[in-house]
Amino acid sequence: MDVLISGAGIAGPNLAWWLARGGHRVTMLEKAPEPRGSGYIIDFWGKGYDLAERMGLMPRLQQAGYHVEHVRFLGKDGEPSGGFGAQVFDRATDGRFVSLPRGELSLALYDSVKDRAEVLFDTELVEISQDARGASVRLSNGSQRRFDLVVGAEGIHSRTRDLAFGPQERFERFLGYSFAAFTAESYGRRAADAYVMYGEPGRQAARFALRGGASLVLLIWRDDERAAIPHDPDAKRELLRERYAGAGWEVPDFLAALHRADDLYIDRVSQIRMDSWHDGRIALVGDAAYAPSFLAGQGAALAMIGGYVLAGELQRSAGTIEPALAAYERRLGDFMRSKQDAAQGLARSFVPRTALGLKFRNLASRVLGIGWVADLLVGRSLRDQVELPDYS
Repeated sequence: MDVLISGAGIAGPNLAWWLARGGHRVTMLEKAPEPRGSGYIIDFWGKGYDLAERMGLMPRLQQAGYHVEHVRFLGKDGEPSGGFGAQVFDRATDGRFVSLPRGELSLALYDSVKDRAEVLFDTELVEISQDARGASVRLSNGSQRRFDLVVGAEGIHSRTRDLAFGPQERFERFLGYSFAAFTAESYGRRAADAYVMYGEPGRQAARFALRGGASLVLLIWRDDERAAIPHDPDAKRELLRERYAGAGWEVPDFLAALHRADDLYIDRVSQIRMDSWHDGRIALVGDAAYAPSFLAGQGAALAMIGGYVLAGELQRSAGTIEPALAAYERRLGDFMRSKQDAAQGLARSFVPRTALGLKFRNLASRVLGIGWVADLLVGRSLRDQVELPDYS
C-alpha cells in the first residue's frame, strides 16, 4: 500500500518503520524544517521499551539516557520535605527503565526509517478527501497526492484530526494544569541523577541535571480554565513570569534564565478522548488519538505500541483497510482508556491546591522509601496490561 503519515515526532517514524518492514511504501510529512531534537525528559519502560529493543534502538537510547537515583521534594529554602529512591522503578521493570530527552527518542526513530521512506519537511496537510478506493490530499507545498491510507501522527494538536474528525475542542479533556519546559544552559546548581522538585499551592518547579552543564527546567501550575497558549516567545516568557511571580526556592533564577532559552515549550495538560480512531481510509495514532496527558509520562511508549499494532493489523489483513483499523481499535481501546483513567487520577494529586495538600503529598512520598510498599504501589502502575501479537 501507499501510506501517508503526517508527523515525524515519535508516533510517525515508529509507524513508518513497522510499515516499511512489512513492504508498504511510506511518505512522511513534518511541518518543522528538520527533525526535532529537543524536548523534555520522559521515562521509558514497558511494552514501548520492548518494541524499541526489537527495533535495535536500545543501545543508542541507553547511551543518551539517564538512570535516576533519587526523587527529591524541597521546601522554600531548599530543605528536604519528601522524596524517595528511584530504584523502585528498576525493580518494578527488571532494570528495563530509562529516562531520556524526548528528542533523543524522536531522532533515533527518524534515523531508523529515513532511508526507507519518503520524508517531506516543512510540509503539512491542507485538505483530505476520500472515496472507496483511496484518499486524496493537498499539501502545503502545493502538490496533490493520492494514497491508500492517511494516518495522523502529529500529537495532541493533530492537523489530520482537525481536518477529518473535527476541531480539537470536541476531543480534548483539559485536566486543569499547564506546563512549561526549557533548557537552562550552564546552570550552576546541580544534583546528578536526581529529580529535584519544589512546590507551592497550585504550582511546582523542578530541575534535572543534563550532560554538559545544562539543566532541564520543568514548571507545572494549576489553571482553572482551558487557556490559550501564546505563540510569540516573548509572550510565553511573560506568561511564566506572571504565573510564578513571588515564588521561592530557585524559581527566580529559572525565570532569569528564560531569556537565553531557545527551546521553551508551553502547553496545556490534556487528554484526547475519541469514540473512534479511524474513519474510512483515515486513521490516527499516538497522542492524536489517545493522549494520556503529559503527567502520565508514557505517551511516547503508548504511541509506539499503537504504531506496532496498527502496522501489524494491516499486515495481517493483507491490505484490507477497514477490518485492520477496526482490529487496531478493538485490541487497544480498553488498554488506552485504562492508561488515561490512571493518568487522570494522578493529575488530581500532582500539584495540590493547598498548603495542607502539599504537606500530605510530601509526607506520602516518604512511604515510597519503604521497599515493599514502593514495590507494591509503583510496580502495579508500571505494568502494561496488554498482550502484543507477534505479527511476524
